[in-house]
Amino acid sequence: MWGSTTIHQIEENGYSKEVITEKHCVQSSTPLSHVQLACSWQYCAFPHDKRDVCVWNIHDPIMQTLELKGHHQSITALAFGNHYEPTLLCSAAEDYIIIWDVEACRMRIQQGFVPRGTVVGTLLGKVLYLCFSPDDQTLVTCADNKIYVLNCKQEDILAVLEGHLGAVTAAEFCPWQSNILVSISEDRTFKVWDLTGSVLLYQSAVLSSYPLLSLCMDNRAHQFITGSANGQLDVFTLLDGPQCRRVLHIDLQKEQQKYYCKIQQKVKLSENSDVECINSLSNCKNLHYSSSYLNDNDLESGPHAYIELPILRMSHCEYLLSSLLEKDSSFIPENSSSLWVGTINGLFNINLATGEIDATVQFEDHLGLSIQTVGSYAIGSRSTNKIFCLLSSMFGKDIALLEVHMHELARMCLQYSNLAECEKEPLSVIARTPLLPTSPLNCDLKKKEKSKPVGHSKTVTSGIKDKPVVFHTKVKSSGYTSAPRVNMFSPKVNPPKRVSSGMQEKNGCLKGITKEYPLDSLAPSTLHVRVSVSNQPTPVCCIQYSGDGKLLAVGLADKSMLVYNSSLTGSPAVFKGHDGAVNCVGWTQNNKWLLTASEDRSLWIWPAHGSTPALMLGTETFSKPARSAQFYYMDKFLLFSSGSEFQLHRYHLDTSRDDIKSYKKKSKSRLVGKFKMAGTQEISCLSAVNDFYSYVVLTAGTNRALEVFDLNVGRSVVIVPDAHARPVHQICQNNGSVFSTQPSGSYNLFLTTAITDGIKLWDMRTLRSVRRYEGHQNRCQPCGIALSPCGRFLATGSEDKSAYLFELGSSNFIHKLSGHTETVINLAFSSSAPKAVEVTGLGGAAKEALATCCSASCR
Repeated sequence: MWGSTTIHQIEENGYSKEVITEKHCVQSSTPLSHVQLACSWQYCAFPHDKRDVCVWNIHDPIMQTLELKGHHQSITALAFGNHYEPTLLCSAAEDYIIIWDVEACRMRIQQGFVPRGTVVGTLLGKVLYLCFSPDDQTLVTCADNKIYVLNCKQEDILAVLEGHLGAVTAAEFCPWQSNILVSISEDRTFKVWDLTGSVLLYQSAVLSSYPLLSLCMDNRAHQFITGSANGQLDVFTLLDGPQCRRVLHIDLQKEQQKYYCKIQQKVKLSENSDVECINSLSNCKNLHYSSSYLNDNDLESGPHAYIELPILRMSHCEYLLSSLLEKDSSFIPENSSSLWVGTINGLFNINLATGEIDATVQFEDHLGLSIQTVGSYAIGSRSTNKIFCLLSSMFGKDIALLEVHMHELARMCLQYSNLAECEKEPLSVIARTPLLPTSPLNCDLKKKEKSKPVGHSKTVTSGIKDKPVVFHTKVKSSGYTSAPRVNMFSPKVNPPKRVSSGMQEKNGCLKGITKEYPLDSLAPSTLHVRVSVSNQPTPVCCIQYSGDGKLLAVGLADKSMLVYNSSLTGSPAVFKGHDGAVNCVGWTQNNKWLLTASEDRSLWIWPAHGSTPALMLGTETFSKPARSAQFYYMDKFLLFSSGSEFQLHRYHLDTSRDDIKSYKKKSKSRLVGKFKMAGTQEISCLSAVNDFYSYVVLTAGTNRALEVFDLNVGRSVVIVPDAHARPVHQICQNNGSVFSTQPSGSYNLFLTTAITDGIKLWDMRTLRSVRRYEGHQNRCQPCGIALSPCGRFLATGSEDKSAYLFELGSSNFIHKLSGHTETVINLAFSSSAPKAVEVTGLGGAAKEALATCCSASCR
């Protein structure tokens, strides 16, 4: 059976564009559901009549068909070489392993001769997988539970690698280190081999309850990806030593459900948008999945929740699908790449930085395709515009070649992503518009007095007021007894300029600091000193540096707060008075005031060098304990959450005292506004920038959603549902520092973390996750995160009594800071000195580590 079918996607402007094209289809004499097919930049190959190899030119498969004969038994595996000239093809059966030069074979047929190949192996068993080395000089053959390393020039077995307990399903060379080979097996493990001495370098534990079926190498990130029969993908990094580290885990089934749910929710949000845009997208049958999932309370109970998605084949791409049509390249992270994953019912494009699906092609949505259920794959392309897939049917004898047009697929995906935001400007943390007169931020603490009518004057009351009698022990001389003055005055020449108190406060943090962070230095890693914050085991609930980096505030569960100097020497200042554990602490920008929020439903503001609070907010303000509290809008407001809402207060602090009326406090606050987060029982965390003017407030709730509030307009502007699999317990924004300089766009990056779901890096301008970080243990306790002032490093706590440091542009952690006695939960970076401080949770021990770029502290 021969044919060609085209699937069209209708766009907004009315004309049709091809997304998937079935270029060619043929029937084989036998089913090929478990045979390794081959596809390269120009050719694809498959067994046609059991023992014959059929080679197609992917650009013109009908006119340029090539048949290669030489096997006497059924072919079980095919693979192309890595070089263009010559193009090598290897075919394997139980009788021979033959390497063919495709161009030479084509020339021999044109000359009337029979094409011949080179036999490099004989009677090695049933071959399941073939792989060429990067230089095409060596061939790896996976036969049963053994791996044979063969010479591509002649029949010569260079090495035999044994050790797997099950059949070896795939093996790949490391492109960046050609002597390293990685193999996977049905025994659910992978092994790393050194072919120089045929030595086993690393053997993994059991990764899954299902066999491992596919393997892919990522040359850009020096990582490899394994895929199992139940749709689980794991990304590993090869370290310099004989060790491997898992940096990302992807559950394809859950990611597929989240992808469809996001599309459906965006369609619902855009019900009042452009009608033509909705109509053009309503024909897509993918939406029927998401509507089914959304109608169920639990995603796991969806109609396809229990269908396994075996990973049949994977292919690495050097670019992101979203980068093809992205207008602003600054939204795309550097060194980003994607992965094409082939399953039995469709193709998935996965962003390797985030682990999320960017696009999907479901074969059952396109009735014109010859194959709906796939048995084996081959994916190959060297172009950013198209990819080619050679498929064989799971239950039939069909073999089809599909062409996927990347630009059209990307355009279709961007229609979904921009469906609800097509007319909105990108959000920005830095304020870019003037403050509106109706904004809640445009208010004063004291109400202005009403203007009085013209001509109205104060009435003069008769009588003399009583004045206190003052007795002086000494009376100043009148001057008559002193000598007369010769000069009436003495002028001042070039008087020194007086600096206003406001400028002194603003520049006070810069006093004594003349150097910025060295941006090319290493992350902190060396332990220097250990300090105990309590004689008894006391959990440390929160920790934060002052803006000048000279003081460190530590909130404890024993209802007190300690303030250390930056070197952690000497006795700390003790602040007591709360009736519950101190949940959070915060500094003003001028480093003169501290706030504490406690479990006793109170918020107090303290002078940094005092012991008596200047302002106290109690139970009349808080319905529930504040989970997050901070100064906001350059110290102009107080911002804190309580229950499902957060409050904005204008405040005034006065430290002057009257000895007669010492009971009367002159400090006060006034409620400016309350803002409720939609669809949640409680706000789990809140974040806003205080170091510069920003209208944006980020909130996260127990409903697992992120919600962005614009206080310039005084309302919620964007909701990101299902930001994590669990409720977000911390939002960390890039606040920067006066001691470091960053591009303005970097302030739009922020981090979120949730238990069991790792850390995500987001871009405020698109509200998309741009990278994901894993590797630390976070299964039951809310481990905190922090960004360095230079914007290069991320620190996170872990339940294995360690802190982990990541480079922001890489998913692999660079340092593991061990030595704690309890789970590391809270962290904070110093803004002035290149050093790091860590604080354990229950043991109450603090550690300071000298470093070269940034400093971190964690409990």
